[in-house]
Amino acid sequence: QPTQSPQHLGWEGFESDAQADLKVHGGRDKAVHHYAADHYPQWRDELGGQAGDFGPGRFGENIATGGITEKDLCIGDVLTLGTAIVEVSQGRQPCWKLNAHTGVPDMAVRFQQTARTGWYYRVLEQGVVAVGDEIRRIECPNPGWTVERVTRARLGAELDPETAAHLGRLPRLASGWAEAFARKAARLAPEETSARLEGPGSG
Repeated sequence: QPTQSPQHLGWEGFESDAQADLKVHGGRDKAVHHYAADHYPQWRDELGGQAGDFGPGRFGENIATGGITEKDLCIGDVLTLGTAIVEVSQGRQPCWKLNAHTGVPDMAVRFQQTARTGWYYRVLEQGVVAVGDEIRRIECPNPGWTVERVTRARLGAELDPETAAHLGRLPRLASGWAEAFARKAARLAPEETSARLEGPGSG
């Protein structure tokens, strides 16, 4: 739901927000989900009537903005968000609940294929965030490793071991994704994704 009032941002997210399943959502590495509102017109063009109501907040994001996409930010970027300071930790790994929430049966798959997933922040300094606040990048420790590039590497089926090993050591990447890249580098069994993308009973 939209809000016009300033919101306190704590270590694990906005004070008035909550996540339903804390086993796979929320936590320090996924305290805030940011989505590029720039993508909504494209979703409406691609999905037609299925996406007639698609607009800021439709994907459950905490923040929607114009002018910043997955191509513009890198993993580990530090930004001001109102009076808070946050750090880009990972992209979003979509699941079947997105299908149920939007009413589009293959929405999670579309998210994954396009890498228009948004991204997560960990909170470095708590603060207050309000509509209209400026978002400003103050540090970029991993230039070139954009959210889009790393998300495509994480969600794609094929990744060369050398790149996977590098990403497994990428500074400030969320631990869950770093571990997943380490498994890809070791060429362990391919990750099973059908249950995540299609829901219980699939696969």
